[in-house]
Amino acid sequence: MSTSGTSRMHRSEHRWALLFVAAPVVGYLLFTLYPVCMAFYTSLTNSNGLGIARFVGLDNYVRVLSDGYFLQSLFNTFFYMIGIPIGLALSLALAIGMNRAIPLRSALRTIYYVPVISSLAAIAILWQWAYNGDFGLVNQVLAWFGIEGPNWLADKDFAKPAIIAMAVWKGLGYSMILYLAAIQSVPRSLYEAAELDGANGWQKFRAITLPMVQPVTFFLVVTNVIGGAQIFTEINIMTPQGGPELSTASAVWYIWRQAFKYQQMGYGTAMAIVLGLLILVITLIQFRLNRRNNFVLD
Repeated sequence: MSTSGTSRMHRSEHRWALLFVAAPVVGYLLFTLYPVCMAFYTSLTNSNGLGIARFVGLDNYVRVLSDGYFLQSLFNTFFYMIGIPIGLALSLALAIGMNRAIPLRSALRTIYYVPVISSLAAIAILWQWAYNGDFGLVNQVLAWFGIEGPNWLADKDFAKPAIIAMAVWKGLGYSMILYLAAIQSVPRSLYEAAELDGANGWQKFRAITLPMVQPVTFFLVVTNVIGGAQIFTEINIMTPQGGPELSTASAVWYIWRQAFKYQQMGYGTAMAIVLGLLILVITLIQFRLNRRNNFVLD
């Protein structure tokens, strides 16, 4: 083949390559970068989403830092994340149990996974009924043991733990399946070698199982923190007013209320950007800690 023919073929390949690369790049520019830039500009205005917006500079961000309700909603959001380690521990225990030869193992796996694929709105409504102080299932069960349960979602001391319990229950199946896959991928020879060395069950769990499922744990922690910071549906359905004294209001719920209920779009966008930056910082810290832990293990 001549040099000119090779050159034409290379130019044709480059054009096709640029065409394929252009699609995701254009999509990123239109649907990610442009909305982010517009959101940042909106956060610098007093926009209500309808009329002409006036530039106000950093006033919205100053207001965010002094907004006691927003700070309380941030506290509530991070308080809900107490459920993450609880859920992961229960999921790992279930995965270890589901990995054993027990009766109806497949049926139990399916039952645990059903809440994951169920509608979050429907689940929130069911749990709202279950937590009802007068006829709810939770208080009926407690009454069998002579315990008088509170009106869970109307009590500021019990509302957040009640929502945490519901969130942990819904996420168990997803985490359990991932842990189960990780456990089943651990070479059997490692456990056999440990048994020859006289290791008991706890020692095998601590020295083999935990380190081998660490990548799954890291993935679940990162995704659960990001998802937990965006909790909204449960709050909006189970406690439409944000709970007593805004005791259940999450950051996203408060942002939604300010932006769409009170038409303070500029202020709501500023709060959303602050929340996004907090999530970014927390995620970067998690990646840093994970790299450090991997270095120590190596």
